[in-house]
Amino acid sequence: MRSVIFDLDGTLADTSGDLIAAANACFQRLGHGDLLDASADAATAFRGGRAMLRLGFARLGVGGEAEIDREFPFLLEAYGADIDRHTRLYPGAIDAVERLRGAGYAVGICTNKPEGLAETLMTRLGVRDLFASLVGADTLPTRKPDPAPFFAAVERAGGDGRRSLLVGDTETDRNTSRAAGVPSILVTFGPDGRGVEALQPEALLDDYADLDGIVQALIG
Repeated sequence: MRSVIFDLDGTLADTSGDLIAAANACFQRLGHGDLLDASADAATAFRGGRAMLRLGFARLGVGGEAEIDREFPFLLEAYGADIDRHTRLYPGAIDAVERLRGAGYAVGICTNKPEGLAETLMTRLGVRDLFASLVGADTLPTRKPDPAPFFAAVERAGGDGRRSLLVGDTETDRNTSRAAGVPSILVTFGPDGRGVEALQPEALLDDYADLDGIVQALIG
């Protein structure tokens, strides 16, 4: 079965606002107030919790990896407690997923968000049942860009790794597809915009309305 695997943050949904809020909750807890901005720092949000903490501490001129490791559990707790206040699915994303399913494609998610948080978010957004698999950062011993989570998402969705592709938004997604030997489609509506073109994916996606045709051209 042909399969299309999606990244989550920055690909299916703009989660940056809630991620930034969780990082700021850590800085507030330490008495520093909000150090990150939801708009200006959105790209950092999509690089993960530790990247956001690292940026905030750098702005303070204090803290190192030990402090980041100490605060990370508090960030996850804050994020899990208010995971969908600002998060929005990108326009047309779910319509595109439903069209792919209707055309006989297996559809799943492979994300570097912890599996439990990803499950919670997709359930609260009301779309978890549309995806036949969900593999997170801690589902397997490895995470993207290792190809194992991608192939696990394909297999759990009932797909064929030889006729699959990855839809993502970052260098991590591009490197994952390279390691897996499959095509990648990178969206241009994330924080990096058309800058992802420099990663030389097999295709760029400006609008989810165009996804069906691109997928068919790449894997049939």
